[in-house]
Amino acid sequence: MLYLRILEKLPMNLYIDTSKLDKLIIKINDKVYESDVRLQKSQLLLPFILEKLKENGFTTRDISEVEINEGPGSYTGLRVGASVSQTIIWGLNLSPLHPIKLNY
Repeated sequence: MLYLRILEKLPMNLYIDTSKLDKLIIKINDKVYESDVRLQKSQLLLPFILEKLKENGFTTRDISEVEINEGPGSYTGLRVGASVSQTIIWGLNLSPLHPIKLNY
């Protein structure tokens, strides 16, 4: 008799911190990644996320929850993180965004 074992998809959490003027910081589950940026933060965030997801064997469809750093930080930087996060959440039909204080 053949038994099939169905594995539940494990949750994959994406944390985004755009509060710092010269850095993009993301966490995929427990791994933290930083990118030094000064200009064009809004253009570099999504490609940075996609690159790190791919390096870890994930795609955007694997994301189960998105959280962002609520600040303090630069107004524009925080809006970039919130906008990208909301777009991911809307595109994947996930639950609403939860701003948090990130502790690395």
